[in-house]
Amino acid sequence: MKIERNFGFNRGSGILMPVSALPSRYGIGSFGKSAFAFVDFLSETGVKVWQVLPLCPTTYGDSPYQSPSCFAGNPYFVDLDLLREDGLLEAKDLKPQKNDSKTIDYGWLFETRYTALRLAYSRFVTGLKYFEFAEKNAYWLDDYALYMALKVKNGHKSFVEWPEEDRDYDRAKESAKAHKKEIGFWKFVQYEFFKQWNALLAYAHAKGVSVLGDIPIYVAYDSVDVWAKRDNYLLDENLKPTLVAGCPPDAFSSDGQLWGNPIYDWAKMQKDGFKWWILRLKHAKEMYDIIRIDHFRGFAGYYTIPYGDTTAKNGWWNEGVGSALFKAVRKEVRSAHILAEDLGVITPDVRALLKETGYPGMKVLHFAFSSLDNEYLPHNYRSSNCVVYTGTHDNATTREWAAELSKQELAVFKKACPRYRGESKVDALISLAMNSKAALCVIPIADYLGLGAEARINRPSKAYGNWAWRANGDYLSPELKTRVRSFVEKAER
Repeated sequence: MKIERNFGFNRGSGILMPVSALPSRYGIGSFGKSAFAFVDFLSETGVKVWQVLPLCPTTYGDSPYQSPSCFAGNPYFVDLDLLREDGLLEAKDLKPQKNDSKTIDYGWLFETRYTALRLAYSRFVTGLKYFEFAEKNAYWLDDYALYMALKVKNGHKSFVEWPEEDRDYDRAKESAKAHKKEIGFWKFVQYEFFKQWNALLAYAHAKGVSVLGDIPIYVAYDSVDVWAKRDNYLLDENLKPTLVAGCPPDAFSSDGQLWGNPIYDWAKMQKDGFKWWILRLKHAKEMYDIIRIDHFRGFAGYYTIPYGDTTAKNGWWNEGVGSALFKAVRKEVRSAHILAEDLGVITPDVRALLKETGYPGMKVLHFAFSSLDNEYLPHNYRSSNCVVYTGTHDNATTREWAAELSKQELAVFKKACPRYRGESKVDALISLAMNSKAALCVIPIADYLGLGAEARINRPSKAYGNWAWRANGDYLSPELKTRVRSFVEKAER
């Protein structure tokens, strides 16, 4: 295979900032002024990459990694002020949408946001651009809009609880005309999402900023992906999973992690040339400049748990699809820049697959200080074909992490990460990452802001209460700009 390296630059820096965390008057970040201001900030500080979390819709639990659609965009990210500028909303319509809470209240959003979006839809006049969008994206949009229409009809219950005429995909398709208006609404929301996102993406490119996006390896069970493409998954005659995904018990969790996602029927997928995966990655390539594939180790070997188990203890490992998928990707999704999230239980088969694909892997410094031989420490990197992080969205902020170092970790930290006079542990770790040989260094915005536990994005062992952090409205201060630019210039990134 041809080796893909460095994403078009030899040495770059990025910032991890979830769209949801951008400041907004309306309870959650969006593709409006704050997003454009963040792009300006990146450009002015010399940062080349904006890393976002998955932009797909969220549902119960609020995780973007458990979405009702792998292809659709999150309706909450549609900017209301931009809808007003387009004449679809008025000032009085926006008053009930205002929410200045310090964290994201997803329950409130679910109850209020669709009121504004439906009002905007009632004033929307279709035109050529809309019809071009609908036709181009029909391969996923038609099913998604019908699925969401049926979701609304059935009180947002899981599709497995729907009546037979809705649960059966073929029968539901035949009666789609009965839901024409509701289907139209969901298509409109996606049209506005991608219209706004593409404008923001074009602005970023004009400013010399690339976007690193994120796609989860698995899909949620209660999703259009399963309802409309059930043959892609291991389901029984009642459409329930026979096996589900997760991680085995380890030092951090005696029960392991029970994710609950259905397992792909890899044999079937391979027979049709991985058609669904190819479409998914082509779609992602249009949205992002770099695609981070979550849980890459699952392609080498994946852990399965019997459906119905309450823990991950009784699961087992299975041989993954391996390079067959990525040979197809290389052929069908040309010039895609892919980052492999190769964290977790990394075995020789994972390393071999990473080497064969040539994809850069990830180095997370929060995991680096068990010993001076730790592979995540920069002095042990064998090549620049990797992306280094202080921490990710699943980690504590570096300030919180540094306060909890064990004696052994602290001793290694002092040797591997010397602190300069007046420099905090947070700054020392950022410096270590920025000055590594990695092709790309990504720092979470919370670390540049020096924030603690209040800014943590996700705790993987916690089912609820995650994904809620919001940046303050004045976070892009002159001091922050100077601080970030200083790190970038000193490291020549």
